[in-house]
Formats: sequence, C-alpha cells, structure tokens
Amino acid sequence: DLPEKLSDASLLSSVDEAKRLVDAAYKRTRDRIKEHLQNDALSPIQLLGYFKQPVAGTRAAARAADYMETTLTLLKEKLRRTVKGDFNVTDVLTPAQLGMIFKASGCDQQDKKIDCDMTHSYRTITGKCNNRRNPSLGASNRALVRWLPAEYEDGVSLPRGWTEGKHFSGFLVPLVRKVSNDIVRFPPEQLRMDQQRSLMFMQWGQFIDHDLDFSPDTPARVTFSGKEDCDTSCVKQPPCFPIKIPPDDPRIKNTRDCLPFFRSASACTSGRAIRDQINALTSFLDGSVVYGSEVPLANKLRDQTNQLGLLAVNQNFTDNGKEYMPFDSMQKDPCLKASGEAKIPCFLAGDSRASEMLELACMHTLFVREHNRLARELKTLNPQWNGEQLYQEARKILGAMIQIITYRDYLPLLLGSSFQRFIPPYQGYNESVDPRISNVFTLAFRFAHASVPPTVERLNQNYKPMGPKLLLRNAFFAVWRIIKEGGIDPFLRSLMANQAKLMTQQQMVVDELRDRMFEQVERIGFDLPALNMQRSRDHGLPGYNSWRQFCGLSQPSGLHTLAQVLRNHGLAEKFLRLYGTPKNIDIWIGALAEPFVSGGRVGPLMACLIGTQFRNVRDGDRFWWENRGVFTSQQRSSLAKISLSKIICDNTKISKVPTNIFQANSYPSSFVSCNQIPKLDLGAWKSKTDEEVKEQGISFQQQ
Repeated sequence: DLPEKLSDASLLSSVDEAKRLVDAAYKRTRDRIKEHLQNDALSPIQLLGYFKQPVAGTRAAARAADYMETTLTLLKEKLRRTVKGDFNVTDVLTPAQLGMIFKASGCDQQDKKIDCDMTHSYRTITGKCNNRRNPSLGASNRALVRWLPAEYEDGVSLPRGWTEGKHFSGFLVPLVRKVSNDIVRFPPEQLRMDQQRSLMFMQWGQFIDHDLDFSPDTPARVTFSGKEDCDTSCVKQPPCFPIKIPPDDPRIKNTRDCLPFFRSASACTSGRAIRDQINALTSFLDGSVVYGSEVPLANKLRDQTNQLGLLAVNQNFTDNGKEYMPFDSMQKDPCLKASGEAKIPCFLAGDSRASEMLELACMHTLFVREHNRLARELKTLNPQWNGEQLYQEARKILGAMIQIITYRDYLPLLLGSSFQRFIPPYQGYNESVDPRISNVFTLAFRFAHASVPPTVERLNQNYKPMGPKLLLRNAFFAVWRIIKEGGIDPFLRSLMANQAKLMTQQQMVVDELRDRMFEQVERIGFDLPALNMQRSRDHGLPGYNSWRQFCGLSQPSGLHTLAQVLRNHGLAEKFLRLYGTPKNIDIWIGALAEPFVSGGRVGPLMACLIGTQFRNVRDGDRFWWENRGVFTSQQRSSLAKISLSKIICDNTKISKVPTNIFQANSYPSSFVSCNQIPKLDLGAWKSKTDEEVKEQGISFQQQ
C-alpha cells in the first residue's frame, strides 16, 4: 500500500538503489572509454561526445541530479501497481518527502548558501556573488533559466517523441532526421555566400556562445537500467534518446539504424522535479571562454612559475615566436587521433570545446596572447603590482573588450533594425534583472550553424589561397594543422577576407554539417540540424507558436497564416506536412526559417530571443564595463577605441586588416595598414597613490 511504499526508509532505499545504478553507469562508461582507447577504436562521434562530458564541479552537479531523477523513476515503477492510471510521481510525494530525496541525493550540496566577500573588486571565476541579493544568479553549474514552462511528454522529464504514437495538439511529432532531410537539405551547387558579412561574423558568434553557455551531456554513455551502450545500440532508455532514421532517407539505407544521441545532464532544482538542464559556464559575458568557469581550471590555465599574471602557454611549439595555448593532458584525445603521425593533442582552454574547429582554436589563441600582452604592458606601467593584480586587471580589460566588440560591432549587424528595440542605450546595473542564460537561447543561438560554409580556407600574406580548401569534415579536431601548417595567421586572414555562408529558406545548413560530419570513420556520419531539434525536445522546450506568443508576435494557425509569416507558401506546406500544426514546429527550425529582419541576419522570433538574452546579460551584470565604478572615466574612454582588428594586429604577424571586421571585406580594397587603427592606451591604468586607489574602491563597494 501507498504509505508503506512512501515511508522514509523506503524512500531512502530508493535513493541508495538509484545511486548504485547511476554510479555503475558512470563507471561502465569510463571503463568503456578506456577500453576503446587502448584499442584505438573511438569514432569521432564518441570523441565529440567525450568533449561534451562534464568535468570537475559540473560532473558532481550532474551526478546529484541523476541520483535524484533516477530515484523518482524507481519510485514511479514501485508505485505503478498501487496508483491507478497515468500519474506524475511528484504528485504523490509531499514537499517534505521531495526535500528528503533532494538532500539524500546530494542535490542540497548544489544549493548551499554562498557567502560573498563584499570588498572583492573583481569578478569571481564562477560568476558567484555578481548579484549580491541572489549570489548564485549567473554562476556556473546551475540550471538554465526557463522563460516558458517546460513541455515534457509526461510533464516531468520525458522528451516529446519518446512514446511512439503519442499525439500533441492532435498530431504526431515528426522524426527530426526527416525534418532535416525535407527542409534543411539542399544541393551543394546552390550554395550562396553572404555579400555583406565576413566569415568572422559567424566565428565571433560561436566564440561568445562558448563564453555564455555549455550544457554538457550526462556523464553516462550507457543506460541506467542495464547494459545497453548508447553509442552502438538504438534502444530508447535513459540517458539515450536515439535519432531514428526515416524510411526514405537519401543516404542511410538501414532504417533500423539510428544516430546516437545522449540527453543533456540535468540540474538539481529544489522543490521541483521537472527536469532542467545545467549551464556549466558563467552566464556573464566575462571572458570565461579564456579564463574558465571553475576555480581549479582557472588556476591550471595560469602560468604559476612567476608572479607576472600571465596565462600558461605551450612549451613545445611557437607560432613564429608567438604563443600557442598549452596542450591538454587528456587520456582520451580526439586531436591526437585526428593528427595521426603528427601526434598533436588538443589545446587546454577556458572552454572545453576550443579544439573542435580550427578557426575557433585560433580565436582562443588570439585572446590568450592578448591577455599576456596586456599583463606585460601593465607590469611595465606598474612594476610594483603582484601577479594576482596583473592577472585580474588584464582579465578585467579583456572581458570589457569582448563586451564592446559584441555589443558595439556584432549585435547591430545580427539584429539589424531590432537592435534598438531589444538593446536600448545602457542605463546602469539593475540588480533585479536576471542575467541567467535561458534554456531556449542555447538553441536560438545555434542560428549560426546556417552561416557555416562547407570548407575551411587559409590565406597567405597577400591574401591568396594556400593550397586547396579543407572540407569541413576533415577539419574537426585537426589542430595539428595550425601547429604544423603555418600557425593561426592564415586562418585569421580567411576569417577577415572571406564571406560567411548566407542563410536562406532554400539553403539552410550545408551537408558537411548535415550528413558528412565525422563521416570518414563513422558508420553513419552525423546530422547537426537533426541534433538541434532532438536537443530542443530533450530540453522540454515548447513549440514555435508558444515562443511567437512569448515575443508578442502573431501565432499562425494553419497554412495560410504560416505562409504569410514565412512569406513562402511552399515552405509552409512542407512544415505542415511534417508537423500538422505550427504549434508543434521545433523552435530551432521554426525560428531559423523566418525571413530576416531588415539589416539583420535572423528573423523576428530569433531577434527577440537573442536580443532579450543579450539585454539581460548586460543589464544584470554588476561588472559590466560601462557600469559606474567598474572602470574610471579615463579608462572607459580608452576602452571605447578598441577593436577586434587591432587585437589581431597586436598579436599576430598580420599587417593589413579591415576597419569593419564583421562586414564582408575584399582584399585589398577594404583593408588598411595596422598603424592606421587606433590602439588601446593603457596610460589610464597607471597606478596612482594608494589614497586614490582606496577612493576608487570605495565608490564601487557602495553600489
């Protein structure tokens, strides 16, 4: 009977059983990785998966949440015989019982009260204590915030499409691979480039995305219930949510096959059992992509051999005398595998995805060099500063640079005419603004997958191609090409002088990302658009119309109104053939398909989701570069002169750069010599007497 099954002893024994299952799945996953490594049997999809494995504090947070969730699943099984009909396990538990499970699973450790040092004048690495009223807001390893309630199949955690034959608003949800085939796919000869945006415009988007959010996969790669391996089997059991192959797939003939997919790690959320996902990074635009979002990593990234405030650099190789990032010491290293004879491992950076793409690795490298350049120059100005002060001041300047480039140069070109509406002039810090990254933003910001071209190019000093273009499929994790084939400059020249791909309704995402990712060593290749749509279901995100309503936009009810919104009758027909109703369209593809706002590169829905997020990230950040007391007014006017072009000039051997780096630029007409670009004058950082420093510190603490 119910009371007995819900006694304290019974609940605690369920927690113990859940811990055994989860620990066993984590351990089996680790053993399997080791075994594959020894046999050199890792496929790139597995490697990419290991890149999405949580580390350090994130792993502990994910484990506690897995304990909690598995406990609730076990309890539901136990109660199935007692409680009639379909029920949510949380409805039969009292708040006290939920609280007990919360504590026993270790979730309460994730929720400990944070003590803040009110005199601290720099950001914490984790983002804690930025908001003094609620110190965990925006901190790493916390749940992504939801702007709309989750929509799971069972109301708690099962993604839509989990149970076959289940209808939503009267329709089945389509297979995501089918949507990818029917709507995203286009013949490569139709490829069109963007005549007004450089490739750097795409690259900056990915770089700052990796400063703001990362929702890692669950640490388990095998099912909690038994022995199934999500990499090789197509069973649908937590944490596997495989992507099924439609019967008429253009490339994959075996419809019993699937694309492996692992659910994102869930977060501990007190008092609610509805599944949320973790953001492993700080939500602030703070340079965490360079410095890390956890203290042990941040320390590992620093040069501990001296008191100069530097970031650690590579001891084995240099780029024509300029620095590379240090190598990571991973047991399982996808770059090592990709490099073959060259034996070059992945880089160690502030974000774990730095080596996934060549141009991304170059951006990381550029900013590590800039940090060290700033630290050295500050040391010359202020010989009395110690290593900690040099590191923190350089970090603070670098964070401001990333904010300025993003809000002054990047977002206006992305949001076009909607920029003023969503991001009005700065009015100062507002502690009641929630700076957390929203769950839907982690999908909306993947709009840029549609602006990635199918090849990677390198250009020499005269901006002429160096050798043939690399296919994207051969460039994943291939950081050996940076070290062995000419450094970061050729890639940066290509980012500046080449164009981004243009996203249009006829040509959404290139097949290199839709069909060919990791194909050479993979039984099945990899489909990024399908993955995005499966991910939105995994995250319990509501459909297209709910988000249109959230943004105050019309909600199309059928073919006629959807065709009006998309300005494309044929596309609207395709959507309804697949989804039945606009309500069910997955948010990523629905928002991506809208025609651009004027002067922008996203439609009205995407502009609202992205614009709202960036406004919150700015207004809810106490250390925002323009907030009173963060920098002096002289420092602010110096910072206003910085540019990404100048950062490239200062840290590479490149001598000609464009003045407007995110617009499409062709060499040589829109390029100028580096000495024509304003430089950052650090004079305003020369230390005054101790008295003046104290006054400046006091004004900030009173905020």
